[in-house]
Amino acid sequence: MTHRTPTPSRRVLLRTAVATTATLAGPFTGATPKAHAHGLVGTLGGQSAVRTLTVGDVRLTYVVDAAMELDRTGFLPTVPAAYWREHPEALTPSGRVAASAGGVLVERGHRRLLIDVGLGANALSPSLGVSHGGALLRTLRALRVPRESIDTVAFTHLHTDHTGLGFLPGHGGKAHKAFPHAEYLVARAEWDPFWNREIKVGAPSWDGFMVPMSRVLRRFDDGEEVWPGVTALVTPGHSPGHTTYVVSARRGRRVLIFGDAFHTPVQLAHPEWPSGPDTDVAGVLKARTTLLAQLHAPRTLGFAFHFGDQTFGRVTADGQWRPTRARALLPAPVHLP
Repeated sequence: MTHRTPTPSRRVLLRTAVATTATLAGPFTGATPKAHAHGLVGTLGGQSAVRTLTVGDVRLTYVVDAAMELDRTGFLPTVPAAYWREHPEALTPSGRVAASAGGVLVERGHRRLLIDVGLGANALSPSLGVSHGGALLRTLRALRVPRESIDTVAFTHLHTDHTGLGFLPGHGGKAHKAFPHAEYLVARAEWDPFWNREIKVGAPSWDGFMVPMSRVLRRFDDGEEVWPGVTALVTPGHSPGHTTYVVSARRGRRVLIFGDAFHTPVQLAHPEWPSGPDTDVAGVLKARTTLLAQLHAPRTLGFAFHFGDQTFGRVTADGQWRPTRARALLPAPVHLP
């Protein structure tokens, strides 16, 4: 006869996870928080847990804001139906593609950078999928990371699932920064077309984001170091100035936070398969070719916002995504019905 250990309740697990992540409130010194019961590698067909990975002197944490499920035909029309039939593990039980949204918290010493800010109160177009967001600030509180401690917010691009919690409504309807002490950064090549209203697909609220952003933003160009050890690699295609952030760490290690250059791992092996919201298909292929060359370099990892619960990983020589073991600090904070 075997003894069965009682399964702890979700409340107990959450309380334990919050306790183990309390160390995030202080400066990053290289210590890694304890793992949550979710394990070190999740599934491609699931929503992402709040996972953390230490690379040299840098810690990266996926601060999950939203659960999304992408419609295969609306969002990924060029991926053959046969692929999905042969790879059911890439789909949710509803037959869609799991794609969480949120921000990447990058910590080095006493500094904190947040790359993107999730979906917030926005929603995917029904033709593209289903979504529910708004957990970013709650997730930060669970991690014991005060909004005021983030010194920089940088955007990979300006679509609504990456800009949702940039600003909060204030008195008299005037929006203010959700991260009051942070400098807000975006590529010049991204900002200008959106500000000139040349881009309609995925554009954020004019009054809720664009106008307040215009008052506080700092624009940068390709190749600039935007934060200590973080360089901007402008990879246009998905949007005009879509930006990958190259995070450098000790001993030549790097992590490429590549935004929406790829939405699902099969596009790594088939970069010629664009996504529905891409604004420039030829540009996407060029950007992906550039990124694949970078991702194949030694000591290089990638971070993918929308790769289910396998957001940290590396790309093999044949274009396969190999998830990297990353500790789950909290379970996925949002689920769809």
